[in-house]
This record gives sequence, structure tokens and C-alpha cells, in this order.
Amino acid sequence: MCVKDVVINNQVGLHARPATFFIQKANEFKSTVWVEKEDRRVNAKSLLGVLSLGIVGGTKIRIIVDGPDEETALDALVTLVESEFAE
Repeated sequence: MCVKDVVINNQVGLHARPATFFIQKANEFKSTVWVEKEDRRVNAKSLLGVLSLGIVGGTKIRIIVDGPDEETALDALVTLVESEFAE
């Protein structure tokens, strides 16, 4: 299992379009991916789950990945967040 805390630095946070990019990236991997905000954990491959966290800009989240490609998945998701969801 790999875990990393990151801060969502884009202005809108993980809403609509950025959340879709995040979920698409998570779905590229076989590993299970979770996103935690404070005391809530949701499946990072679920749009409804990610949107339900209400992640706004400046929020610290924890990405948790467990599975056969966990390190690659975590690196890709962290890179996406750090790029502020640039296409």
C-alpha cells in the first residue's frame, strides 16, 4: 500500500472537470485507489464519491493506492494534482 498527502492547488478544487480527469487517471490502473479528506474515505474511481467530498482549492487530501501497480498509480495521480490538472 502506498499513501501520499497532497494539496489541491487549483482554484476550483476537485469539482466537475478536474474530478473527471482524476477519476480517468485512477481508472487507468488495476490497483484500488482511495481519496481521504479529513475523516471521510471514498473510492477515487467514483465520480459521485469524489464529488461528495467537496474538495475546494487549498484542501489537503490523502491518496491511498493498493494493488499490483500501486507505485505507478500513486506517482501518476500526484503528478496530475501537482500539475493543477493541466491537460
